[in-house]
Amino acid sequence: MAYHLLQHDRKGAQQLGDAVLGALRSVRHCKRCNTFAEEDICERCASPRRDKSVLCVVETPVDLNMMEQTHAYQGLYYVLMGRISPLDGIGARELGLEQLMARVQDGLVREVILATNFTNEGEATAHYITAMLNLKGISVTRIARGVPVGGELEYVDSGTLAQALRERRACGG
Repeated sequence: MAYHLLQHDRKGAQQLGDAVLGALRSVRHCKRCNTFAEEDICERCASPRRDKSVLCVVETPVDLNMMEQTHAYQGLYYVLMGRISPLDGIGARELGLEQLMARVQDGLVREVILATNFTNEGEATAHYITAMLNLKGISVTRIARGVPVGGELEYVDSGTLAQALRERRACGG
């Protein structure tokens, strides 16, 4: 991209550079949910329409945006800005989980939904947070995993299918 802009669109390169510099100057972390925001408190956290009793924990702002695109969740968020990854030197301390704990213990949160990725690191992070919150008596749930909507069983990998089978639930009636 840089070569293309330098060769064919130097004005566009300047505009892109200015936009990035502007973002670096104006974007910070929301004091409540830790996502990127231009104000101290982001629009979601400030919204009176959000359910303040449910807090969804995600790894990144991109994950938060994906959750929002579902239009299925109306609670609040907490963005970890990473995940536990010992091989990368990232432990619980580096994630700043004390800020998450303070947020969860605000007296409003009744349930924490863990929406970390289903990677080894995401699972380790979910396990650590679950243990930490269970000690405080906080209700913790985990997003489900399994066969995707519209998926055909012959194209689903065996690990996903096995997990879907283990996490099956009762039907109607």
